[in-house]
Amino acid sequence: MKAPLLSVITLATVTAALFAPAAIAGPKCTDAPRSKWLPEKTMQDRITSAGYVIDKFKVSGSCYEIYGKDKAGNRVEIYYDPTNGKVVKENIDD
Repeated sequence: MKAPLLSVITLATVTAALFAPAAIAGPKCTDAPRSKWLPEKTMQDRITSAGYVIDKFKVSGSCYEIYGKDKAGNRVEIYYDPTNGKVVKENIDD
């Protein structure tokens, strides 16, 4: 009885480990090569011109990602398509 239960637990653990990274990964923003991306400084300037305060700016997978605040002071996490600057995903904590 212990052997089948151990096999089920092992299989469940391995399955969870394989799929966990996909569950926490950010969105896919582009397939374009980095040579086609807007420069980081250009993107940061666009974001601040739109009224956001950037606390952290980083490349996350195929996206530009920021952590910061919007015009109302709400904390935001936003993923941008680095080829055109469009918002792909936005999380707001008000």
